[in-house]
Amino acid sequence: DGTDGNCVTFVLHDEDHTLGNSLRYMVMKNPDVEFCGYCITHPSESKINFRIQTRGALPAVEPFRKGLNDLMGVCQHVLSTFEVRHPWRAQG
Repeated sequence: DGTDGNCVTFVLHDEDHTLGNSLRYMVMKNPDVEFCGYCITHPSESKINFRIQTRGALPAVEPFRKGLNDLMGVCQHVLSTFEVRHPWRAQG
């Protein structure tokens, strides 16, 4: 949306509140993010509009990428912790 790239709406297909809310939480932890929110376009569609606005000259794609990487790290930690505590369940 913004010509300088600090205010961008990303369209994420085949996603819902599960990713939207988790990713919003991770992105908002960044102090350079002024606004972050998402909306479901329509209940019958499986896509979300995910909007980020940053302060200064930081491109919005940077906290988006960092939020995704941080969220993947959290999910990996939860999975490995589960597998350590419940090894019999991790074998499928």
